[in-house]
Amino acid sequence: MRNTIKLLFSLLILIIAMGIFSIFKKPNKNIDLDKILKNKRSDLAIMEIDEHLNKLSNYCEDIEKLNKSQKILIIIENLEQEINNGGFHQFYFNSSGDFANETVEYLKIIKAEKTANIVTTANKQWENGIVPKDRTERQIALETIEIKAKPIWEQCDNNFYKYQDNIAELLIEFVKQNRIDFE
Repeated sequence: MRNTIKLLFSLLILIIAMGIFSIFKKPNKNIDLDKILKNKRSDLAIMEIDEHLNKLSNYCEDIEKLNKSQKILIIIENLEQEINNGGFHQFYFNSSGDFANETVEYLKIIKAEKTANIVTTANKQWENGIVPKDRTERQIALETIEIKAKPIWEQCDNNFYKYQDNIAELLIEFVKQNRIDFE
């Protein structure tokens, strides 16, 4: 009986240790791009790639680990997620706003011109049309401009929700054209 308890206790310790040490595992740097791109729903395929890139970059905390093509995808996806979750105000308030200026350029790269124009209009509400990269600085500035910017951002939100550009499809094409950067 004592040996059984010791064995069970040892097994429990081993299971706990394996679980604890699994948090230190490096994320898998490879994904099955063929399988992902076969998904008929481009939005789900892009979400899967985005999830992978978030793990690789520690949710953009270590974005320098990504190549430019990967950065383009994750930054555009961050824009889309933030706008759909709380509009431009939320986009600027959160860390995704760190990349607000680059987002316009990246949207143009994937040929999402109408969405790029919407983001440009939203960004113009900032002093000199430049969104501060530093989150704390941006949040402080946000307090001073939000009353004037709010109606414009709400219109930008509404225009964004019309999805004049099919961002998921454009990103899928971008991934296909830059496949080597995602493998």
